[in-house]
Amino acid sequence: MIDKLLSSNRETQAKFGAVSPTGSSRKRILIVEDNSLNRLMLEDYLGFCGYQVLSLPTADKFFEEIARFQPDLILLDLKLPGIDGYTLLEQLKAKPNLQHIPVIIVSAFAFRMDRQRAFNLGACRYFIKPVDLTELKTAIYDQLSHELKD
Repeated sequence: MIDKLLSSNRETQAKFGAVSPTGSSRKRILIVEDNSLNRLMLEDYLGFCGYQVLSLPTADKFFEEIARFQPDLILLDLKLPGIDGYTLLEQLKAKPNLQHIPVIIVSAFAFRMDRQRAFNLGACRYFIKPVDLTELKTAIYDQLSHELKD
């Protein structure tokens, strides 16, 4: 019975793109979000979808945590204490060993120029808060599935 449940859970997680096709390891998502409610909601939801999630309230240890956690994808807020998300995105994409990591922006900045600036710096998707979790889950799945094809 337990084997059946575990198998069913792996199938569900694979459907969401949370595990590799063999079910061997969960995909890792790094969330950088200073708002604790938003951060916890994203962390809980993506964990429920089967992803391994690490969330940071600030960018203080951003690159150290990337090296340690080795995320498959990053969800990044643009308004952070101490440094803005644009700067982090620019620094990330300037590092040859990290520029392959897809970055999805989740921000309250709703202007077209904000979106365009993020795309110009290398973001692959842009969501305006409050984010539709189903759309975000689909975007994550699409991005991680695209990654497997490359």
